[in-house]
Amino acid sequence: MASTTKTREDYEAEVRSWGFANTLTWTDAPNAYYSPHSHESLTTHLIVDGQLTITYPKDENPTKTTHSAGDRVDVDARRVHEVWIGPQGCTMVIGD
Repeated sequence: MASTTKTREDYEAEVRSWGFANTLTWTDAPNAYYSPHSHESLTTHLIVDGQLTITYPKDENPTKTTHSAGDRVDVDARRVHEVWIGPQGCTMVIGD
């Protein structure tokens, strides 16, 4: 029986198929934190392993949402966001 385990290349190809020309597989250490920041273009994050929690602090009623393996998180260009990485760290494919 053939293995169905995806490779890094498979995940990166999936993100490219969504229209993102640039991809990067990134792993954050457990409990890493990213203070509020933004990016100049739309970015996407395909969670491969672990978890991240994100909020948009400049929204009228900011809430925190936790995402796990298999989730796609899109962040609009110039939208300020803040991120907490879970206790097991987080590996994701980022596309822009």
